[in-house]
Amino acid sequence: MSRVAKNPASRGSARPTLEAVAARAGVGRGTVSRVVNGSEGVSAKARTAVQKAIAELGYVPNRAARTLVTSRTDSVALVIPEAETRLVAEPYFSDTIRGVTAGLADTDMQLLLILVRTAKERERLAAYLSAQRVDGVLLVSVHRDDPLPNLLETIDMPAVLGGRRSDREPLSYVHADNESGARAAVEHLLDRGRRAIATITGPLDMEAARARLDGHRKALGAEPPDASLVAQADFTEEGGIRAMRALLERRPDVDAVFAASDVMAAGAMQVLREAGRRVPEDVAVVGFDDSIVARHTDPPMTSVRQPIEEMGRTMTRMLLDEIANPGLPHRHVALATELVVRESS
Repeated sequence: MSRVAKNPASRGSARPTLEAVAARAGVGRGTVSRVVNGSEGVSAKARTAVQKAIAELGYVPNRAARTLVTSRTDSVALVIPEAETRLVAEPYFSDTIRGVTAGLADTDMQLLLILVRTAKERERLAAYLSAQRVDGVLLVSVHRDDPLPNLLETIDMPAVLGGRRSDREPLSYVHADNESGARAAVEHLLDRGRRAIATITGPLDMEAARARLDGHRKALGAEPPDASLVAQADFTEEGGIRAMRALLERRPDVDAVFAASDVMAAGAMQVLREAGRRVPEDVAVVGFDDSIVARHTDPPMTSVRQPIEEMGRTMTRMLLDEIANPGLPHRHVALATELVVRESS
């Protein structure tokens, strides 16, 4: 019969205390507290002794007591100011969440996913954050007039944005090089001999959408741009459908479309198919994101790849740095994009 060694922290035994760890390690209680809370001012020898004692005794820090001492909650919020229908329908959000969770995988941090859809929910979130219920915030899908970034500045909450409000954004942020990605997409279409190249934009109160529109304009060298070749949408498939219908109505000669997201490009391809326009023979199509959508359209879609998961991981690393090092200067990171050519163009 095998024998099972008893764990001091197992059920039915007394829970090891900070004092017990200190006695086992041969150090003071304050030294153990500093090691547990990740503080500086502990020698390598003492830290090793404390960590060994923690492992031997099975000591687990009292999270509630630690919160009172450190004012830390060991949680961060990922705030998405969009409806849950977009969260499910658009791969951008699931890829972002995957990157954030990967960035937190080796930490003790808990992730709270918060959707903000109404003014009332925004007010409730503002009160929650002002009460310092989390240690930091990741905010994606940033709109120009969203009051949340200003609130985060006011309450001095560590925060990193996925995207930015403008090129003068004061908070830390991570974004893709949207303008150069869009420019590469339109230059690719020009190289294929296309001349009536339309674009379907995202919401123009978002800097990413404005940058992708700027890339379209600069590639065409159109100053002022031809407004008949621009249709504004909202990064949804339904928006892409409506925009493509409007483009065909006013510009039946269109021979290429650059859509500012794969989801909108998929909607545009549906309309072209219904109108009897062949892709790419009659109208070439390019999307943006290089999401799973791009690989499953018929024909497969040319798209600008932005490293969404890497953006999520980078945002998370930056936020953890800001939480651990109050006063750290804000950082702005732009990640490169890449055109992935498939049959749609």
